[in-house]
Amino acid sequence: MTPRNDNTKGINVKSPREISLMREAGRIIAEAKSAVKDALAPGVTSTEMDALAEEIIKKRGAIPSFKGYQPSPHMPPFPATICFSFNEEIVHGIPSDRKMQDGDIVSVDFGAIVEGYHGDSAFTAGVGLVTDTAQKLIDVTAESLFAGIAKATPGSRLTDISNAIQVYAEAEGFSVVREYVGHGIGRALHEEPQIPNYGSPGRGPLLKEGMVFAIEPMLNIGTWKTKIMPDGWTVVTEDGKLSAHSEHTVAITSEGPEVLT
Repeated sequence: MTPRNDNTKGINVKSPREISLMREAGRIIAEAKSAVKDALAPGVTSTEMDALAEEIIKKRGAIPSFKGYQPSPHMPPFPATICFSFNEEIVHGIPSDRKMQDGDIVSVDFGAIVEGYHGDSAFTAGVGLVTDTAQKLIDVTAESLFAGIAKATPGSRLTDISNAIQVYAEAEGFSVVREYVGHGIGRALHEEPQIPNYGSPGRGPLLKEGMVFAIEPMLNIGTWKTKIMPDGWTVVTEDGKLSAHSEHTVAITSEGPEVLT
């Protein structure tokens, strides 16, 4: 964990113009999210959802953030506009011809670039009728995100966000994924700092106006441990139990956190 100090080296504080561009990317993502959420239904494929999101993002003059993204030369470039993850898949699921079925839960992650600046957001939703436990997982994941966002204020410490997410999630009986985290965002999709979804409060860099973060808790019904599938991208729960993911891009302002997506 980062030592307690005021060092913000490596964290890019954004100008009002930069935040405005990210806000526009966020509006486009919000439109794509709404359209995809409304289109989720048994019998529909994740490839169809990918095509719908890409059409909206490009029609609005933005560029998909994820398509062709390659964080490491050891990984294949991501082949799609959205990440679409089923049930025990936590993040980075690749759209395919697999059809959604009644009772599935799906996590969908979106990214868009406007004039070089990124937005990033995700949601989990049920398809048709889901179990009470699955719906609680979906709801608590979204609620834990907002518990974290509430701590994204000037004068807070980075891990105040992390701790708020963990405390909320674990109080509701869910585990918090530790191997994948939130992040800074701006001209790059992933910037410093990393933002764990767990940890003690009051540590890490002091938060300042103009910082922009992608905050994204991933909660599981069973163990927090994960594994990567042979495609090199899809991350699943180690025990095969359900997972949910919720994410917003958030700007820290003098008046508090502003959700850009």
